[in-house]
Amino acid sequence: MFEYDGNVNDVTQVSSRLEYQFCNSLSPKAVYNTGHDLVTLTEQGYHFFITSNNSQCVTGQKLVVLVVHDHPIPMIPPPPPPRKILPLGKDYKVGDSNEWRVPEESDFYSKWSEEKQFHVGDNLLFYYNDQVDDLLEINSDLEFKSCDTTSRVAVHNAGQDLIRLTKPGIRYFITSKIGHCEAGLKLRVVVRPLSKSVPKKMQLSPFDRLIKWLHDSFTKISFFFCFCFV
Repeated sequence: MFEYDGNVNDVTQVSSRLEYQFCNSLSPKAVYNTGHDLVTLTEQGYHFFITSNNSQCVTGQKLVVLVVHDHPIPMIPPPPPPRKILPLGKDYKVGDSNEWRVPEESDFYSKWSEEKQFHVGDNLLFYYNDQVDDLLEINSDLEFKSCDTTSRVAVHNAGQDLIRLTKPGIRYFITSKIGHCEAGLKLRVVVRPLSKSVPKKMQLSPFDRLIKWLHDSFTKISFFFCFCFV
């Protein structure tokens, strides 16, 4: 049961975790806006609810519900809550229009990465055909160069994967499909720490500059007078 002010909010059900994560209400599964909505959960699995009021959604007004039967089947658990609040960074769609697939030029993803500056708090969005490719994260530059998948850190195969850059360092991504990594389907990302903003020098108004000039001039004259008097 959802109760709310219908003049300010609504209840928008979205289909994917990615839409839930980024408060994307452009393709809703269902929309409720009476202010007093009863939603019956008839299917097992995850159900994602947000408000189309984006400013309130990004501050946490959203809900994910897991529905199971008496004999639940194994499911992918929801991601653990972040240990610390990260700044709202940029979202990078890996490969842009090419997405995550075997490129025409083997250095395509290397050039794509070098043209950008990634920082802590940014997100990588991988889109691909999950019947053709997958996404593996590995540990070292040696594994990256040799397309070695034996010591993988994480495996993703949803076809739409969100990777958060939570700390500075180098991240390595490849595919396990034979021949695809060797053909250039791999990505090396250098994550930089958060840039510290340098405070701007305070600008004085014309009146304040006059007062400062009079004060400095008076101080110099007083010092000169005292020095001569002594």
